[in-house]
Amino acid sequence: MKQALDDTEDVSLDFGAEEEERALRTAKIRHPMATFFHLFFRVSAIVTYLFCDWFSKSFVACFVMIITLLSCDFWSVKNVTGRLLVGLRWWNQIDEDGKSHWVFEAKKPSLQNKTTATEAEARIFWLGLIICPLIWTGFFFSTLFSLKLKWLALVIAGISLQAANLYGYIRCKVGGEEGVPSSASSLLGQQFLQRLQEKRF
Repeated sequence: MKQALDDTEDVSLDFGAEEEERALRTAKIRHPMATFFHLFFRVSAIVTYLFCDWFSKSFVACFVMIITLLSCDFWSVKNVTGRLLVGLRWWNQIDEDGKSHWVFEAKKPSLQNKTTATEAEARIFWLGLIICPLIWTGFFFSTLFSLKLKWLALVIAGISLQAANLYGYIRCKVGGEEGVPSSASSLLGQQFLQRLQEKRF
């Protein structure tokens, strides 16, 4: 009997882990500054585009202001808010051979990670990421049909910057749901193609 007692191990059962994780996920906003700036730059660019004639009669000043807001939005969404609000990030790196590689990562949420995004933050992130490029697409057609061609380059820049972030985060999300990091899968695919080419020659 004493032998049996000595062989047993203490096992800690964490019955409340799932409830605690669910409570963390359903909390309102855990990153208020990141959530604010996720929407601030992109909404400011749209509002400035719509009402820039009220601020300034100079096309160049309006163009520079909107491009600056779009650039700040691109940088903050790509480098800060995507990582904090949904645990996703993407970037481009150049290898030793000078080839460009796109890397897409999705962080799996865990109870130990206290920076886990909430459902409200994820909803704000994806709505802002999807709706704003659609608005810029609407601006593209309105600019085209109204023949305000001097604004066309600005609208195309807005579509390009916001569509790039949308594409990158969709790739991150799809790669994360499949359970294989997109960077690893693309690297495996490239190595497979290189081996095929080597065998061919």
